[in-house]
Amino acid sequence: MSYSVGQVAGFAGVTVRTLHHYDDIGLLAPSERSHAGHRRYSDADLDRLQQILFYRELGFPLDEVAALLDDQATGKADPRAHLRRQHELLTARIEKLREMAAAVEHAMEARRMGIDLTPEERFEVFGDKDPEQYAEEAEQRWGGTEAYAESQRRAARYTKDDWKRMQAEVAAWGERYDALMAAGEPPAGETAMDLAEEHRQHICRWFYECPYDMHRSLAEMYVADERFKAFYDSMRPGLAEHLKEAITANAARRTAS
Repeated sequence: MSYSVGQVAGFAGVTVRTLHHYDDIGLLAPSERSHAGHRRYSDADLDRLQQILFYRELGFPLDEVAALLDDQATGKADPRAHLRRQHELLTARIEKLREMAAAVEHAMEARRMGIDLTPEERFEVFGDKDPEQYAEEAEQRWGGTEAYAESQRRAARYTKDDWKRMQAEVAAWGERYDALMAAGEPPAGETAMDLAEEHRQHICRWFYECPYDMHRSLAEMYVADERFKAFYDSMRPGLAEHLKEAITANAARRTAS
């Protein structure tokens, strides 16, 4: 069975122009031509296109993609080694995306708490890469960046009185959480979970929508990052850890209901 260039473009989510370009440079030449000279692609061609798009997704230039696939096709590369290589590359990409997502959450929460990140901390996740290199891709792929943008948009509109009101809310919440811990309330108790939910709603109201999965991630950061831990523990020693457990319990309660 063979497929037209339009069908393949639809299957793969690429443009016909891209397929024509791949043919012109010898990266993906269709196995057949119709009587009218139109390109027809086989299942083997689709397999090769899948491999091309995989490597392109990982940022490989086209000439390197061609070399990798041609080595595999001519038997110069062990197919199992090729698959192991793909797995290693994909695993590394996933880890990089996780690091970048964590950095975005860190920046959002730091902005909310008024904690200034150093220039090194703002860009350390990119290593020796230029973050602007990935700006367009980040905008297309990561919804988390929209939450950060929303936080910036809202914060830019706040007046001095708005900030004072927000800080007063945080202080009042901290006093109630202090009293809760002084009374020996457990993190999974109703009162603690209610204050954890109030904490989440505060973020939603003032900065960005904070679903329960994100709230759990932030809770982990409150303990792992010494600055956030110090902020919460300044309200009462041990509050950061207690809050983390309360947020986790509240998320489980809310998502189960």
